[in-house]
Amino acid sequence: MNVFLTGATGFVGCHVARALLSAGCAVTALVRPSSSLARLDGVADRLALVRGELADAAAVRSALAAAPPDACIHLAWYAEPGKYLRSPENLPALTASLALLTELARVGCRQVVMAGTCAEYDVSAGFLREDGPTRPETLYAATKLAMGLIGQQVAAENGFRFAWARLFYLYGPYEDGRRMVPALVRALQRGESFAATKGEQVRDYLHVEDVASALATLARRDATGVFNVASGAPVTVRHLMETARAVVGGGAVDFGAVPYRAWEPPFICGDSHRLRDLGWEPRYTLEEGLRHAAAWWRARPAA
Repeated sequence: MNVFLTGATGFVGCHVARALLSAGCAVTALVRPSSSLARLDGVADRLALVRGELADAAAVRSALAAAPPDACIHLAWYAEPGKYLRSPENLPALTASLALLTELARVGCRQVVMAGTCAEYDVSAGFLREDGPTRPETLYAATKLAMGLIGQQVAAENGFRFAWARLFYLYGPYEDGRRMVPALVRALQRGESFAATKGEQVRDYLHVEDVASALATLARRDATGVFNVASGAPVTVRHLMETARAVVGGGAVDFGAVPYRAWEPPFICGDSHRLRDLGWEPRYTLEEGLRHAAAWWRARPAA
């Protein structure tokens, strides 16, 4: 299978690239001219790398014409930690993604997988199912929901398959160090105290390699419709942090030292039966995943 991948230098994308290569796929990756290939260490030479901006229609058209894909996994989006939820950069990301979809239809791509977010849902609904109500409360979630809805319509009109993967909470190697889990683990590894909320909020965490294998499964199994990429196992943030401390064996967590954020729903967990019905299963338990990630960060303190 020939796969066109965007966002390959990102946290999720670098793992998707590895998952696709391991499955024997030929991967063409559209990479921004300014992007570092550090996250693709060891696999960059096995990818057909095309330097160009997603917003550059000519560059996208040229890349697709050079290697017409059987499938596309589109992950490129604005994701600056602490800024992306309400950033106006979500609007050009939506525009570029819509243009990509048009170009994919033009070259006859038969399977498209794009990444959404659990924040599209009405998170007051309990366990979140793909057919449940949506109620985005940030610009990021609203633009993602719009992309998923439009994508399904464009796919129906043009006769290709479209899978919308709603990602929940993820962690693992190559994660931005400003995000919660790597910041927590590194503080603990240094023997420091980590300032946290009370940690009562419940979340659905999944190791990034399991997220990558899920996205590769959607591309390879002719999937169509909405899929929760989730563990289905609710845990409190406090439990995750206490598990991380037990794994690391040092440091401390100061629960209640910081207030909850403005958008901090008490419960977010996804039903992942649709994805599991395709044969996907997560490899890591929470403890195993945190142990794996902590070992990776310990070996790469500057990553």
